[in-house]
Amino acid sequence: MLTAKHLDRYADVMLWALQTARKHKFRANDIVLLRYDLPGRLLAERIFARLMDMGIHPVLRAMPTPAIEKAFYQRARTRQLVFNPPGEAELMKALNGSIFIYAPESITHLGDVDPTRIGKTLVARKPLRDILDTRDEQGAFGWTLCLMPTEELARQAGLPLADYSTQVAKACFLNRARPLEHWQAVFRRASAIKKRLNRLRIERLRVESRRTDLEITPGENRRWIGLSGHNIPSFELFTSPDWRGTRGVYFADQPSFRSGNRVEGVRLEFKRGKVVAVEAEQGEAFVRRQLAMDGGASRLGEFSLTDKRFSKISAFMANTLYDENYGGKHGNCHVALGSSYADAYSGRSGDLTPARKKELGFNASALHWDLVNTEAKRVTARLKKGGELTIYAQGQFQI
Repeated sequence: MLTAKHLDRYADVMLWALQTARKHKFRANDIVLLRYDLPGRLLAERIFARLMDMGIHPVLRAMPTPAIEKAFYQRARTRQLVFNPPGEAELMKALNGSIFIYAPESITHLGDVDPTRIGKTLVARKPLRDILDTRDEQGAFGWTLCLMPTEELARQAGLPLADYSTQVAKACFLNRARPLEHWQAVFRRASAIKKRLNRLRIERLRVESRRTDLEITPGENRRWIGLSGHNIPSFELFTSPDWRGTRGVYFADQPSFRSGNRVEGVRLEFKRGKVVAVEAEQGEAFVRRQLAMDGGASRLGEFSLTDKRFSKISAFMANTLYDENYGGKHGNCHVALGSSYADAYSGRSGDLTPARKKELGFNASALHWDLVNTEAKRVTARLKKGGELTIYAQGQFQI
């Protein structure tokens, strides 16, 4: 439902995002992985042409269809589940960039697959992700991703495809004649808020809404990051806290799709940094299995806030990329169970060894699952110098 003009603008936005996401400029002969679901082909073709004009070497990967993906998880033996193709690690070590176009034909086809089988594959592929994370920290790699509207996404979100496509166009400013100008303006405003947040010396954060009362410890050597080009759209500002200081109750009122499962009304209780009690209105058994994926899956890896003044997303989109950036009436916060972001480290990236990450309370896991709360909320910071400050209320930052 996106027009040719929308797609041309979208391709321009994605190249801006890719270059913004990397610390160093792209040069001729750099290598960029371009992955896409088949319904995203028209956008992939436009991005491919622009990469060629830049002198980049694109590496193309069409993603498995729902039937292929289901056959893999249903039929694979253990060695097949954990198999990484020869040369895959070498490719990751050589990549300078990655773009992923998400355009699913199904998001529920894995609903009857044992989640532990999917978890084994994720754990086996984590070393490949670690290579890219290290290159990202070094400034040698940048990544971004986006979504193309499909009938399946629209159906699962309960929207006509035309309305779903309109949400995508609005969220990415594709309905504007010069979308890059709007992205650059939001980037500047968000950067100013990040600077103010990072000047505060916050000891603890308390998040309060109708069904959430959660305390988070940002931790030492942390900073707020976000709106970096990594996701389009992206309006969230977030950090990776010291998981050990998490306590209280978090409620995700927004549904979430993961590995073919729809989960709703998730309530998590944290003590001493770990989830000790789980309830869900739908998909509770699946949530419990996800949290048992590995030792870090039941810990907090991210805390995020979205300012409704930036985000034009006003509907549930059945996709985390959009739902974690929901603006609506009250903005949103979300937490991620599982892996943390090394980018949230405020020191020199070269000093952040695995041992240092563990010492500082950065969480490690094959899981990273964003769970969103869109209720009216207040976020209060207790400052190290004493006193408290409301940093977020009425759906927007207050500092």
